Amino acid sequence: MPRLNPHPQPSPRGRGSLTLPYSETFKDHLANPRNAGELADANATAEQTNPVCGDRLRLSLRLRDGRIEAARFLAYGCPPTLACGSVLAEMIEGMKVEDAVKLTRKEIADALGGLPTRKHHAAALAIETLRAAIEKDCL
Repeated sequence: MPRLNPHPQPSPRGRGSLTLPYSETFKDHLANPRNAGELADANATAEQTNPVCGDRLRLSLRLRDGRIEAARFLAYGCPPTLACGSVLAEMIEGMKVEDAVKLTRKEIADALGGLPTRKHHAAALAIETLRAAIEKDCL
């Protein structure tokens, strides 16, 4: 199984999906991912895999006093998975944990300027990974 990439790039199988209509925000997160990499002092982590396409997302969080102080992600998969990991990690830094667990895949997709319907699995994977990290380590 391929290693999660600290410098996310689309997997070879995912390159064709850039022919779909994506926003400039999406393209920016893909070209310049935010918060990619490992978080050495994380106290909440999770890794989830989409069982259909095999995309993987790992999220590392540093939680303190009910807030997400820092967030980092590693991803392997299609461009939307990488962009969703990036926007999620950016969105949740500084957020209260109780608010973060209420985020929806629609909010992730909207933060990227929308996603084609058939790519919403990437936003769902981001939310599932976030909830898994929080539920596993602090709820």
